[in-house]
Amino acid sequence: MRLNTLKPAKGSRKVRTRVGRGIGSGLGKTAGRGHKGQYARSGKGKVKPGFEGGQMPLQRRLPKVGFRSKKAHEVCEVLLYQLDSIKADLIKDGVVDFAALQTAGFIRTRALRAKIVKKGEIKRAIKLKGVAVTAGAKAAIEAAGGSVE
Repeated sequence: MRLNTLKPAKGSRKVRTRVGRGIGSGLGKTAGRGHKGQYARSGKGKVKPGFEGGQMPLQRRLPKVGFRSKKAHEVCEVLLYQLDSIKADLIKDGVVDFAALQTAGFIRTRALRAKIVKKGEIKRAIKLKGVAVTAGAKAAIEAAGGSVE
């Protein structure tokens, strides 16, 4: 056996049907595509996703819904129970500020402000500074022995 004598197994390779080679071949003239129309054109009738043959597409028939406020991305919510898990080395002089919350990973990097929301409980006394707090969260922090500035 030599490399120049290698051949694929019999029947594994099918010979391509050559179309448009005269009337006697059975696939001459229109080459099996019929007369005119979408599928007679080059590109095998390929159309853009969502195209419905000229009918108004579904994504254009449906109304536009919703609105996204850019301000929603400015403020980041921090849950009350998350304050318990802030490590002591992030807290300077016993004060938790915006920078400490960001370093702890509770606030997105693009956020401009943070707000503490009451969800869960807080067990240790924490001094908050420069962060917005809901009324319920403020009461819970003060009940645990902390303070809000």
